Amino acid sequence: QGTLVESGGGLVQAGDSLRLSCAASGRTINTYDMGWFRQAPGKEREFVAYITWPGDTYYADSVKGRFTISRENVKSTVYLQMDSLKPEDTAVYYCAGRILSGGDLLSQSAYELWGQGTQVTVSS
Repeated sequence: QGTLVESGGGLVQAGDSLRLSCAASGRTINTYDMGWFRQAPGKEREFVAYITWPGDTYYADSVKGRFTISRENVKSTVYLQMDSLKPEDTAVYYCAGRILSGGDLLSQSAYELWGQGTQVTVSS
């Protein structure tokens, strides 16, 4: 539906960095919990990271120590800083927002709002 809009993807070499951004489109809303997911070719969509307000964070094991999720407040842009990128990070990255309470933030079903996705490609 395009309620959230991602940007910042692109083609990079292994070891490079990218910063993805996610912002609300058309209206200002409070999204207390935000997450990033990704889907590689031939694979199911998987959890990458989440952040709550006031700022609890959690990361998938595959990106710990390399990716950082951040934001200023409940109405601000959410970022995913990706360092030391690997070819296996290649995927379409999706931003997700949660308004209602409850649910498991590691699951796609916990989020009400989604972006259209942005492509990240990492070459060897």
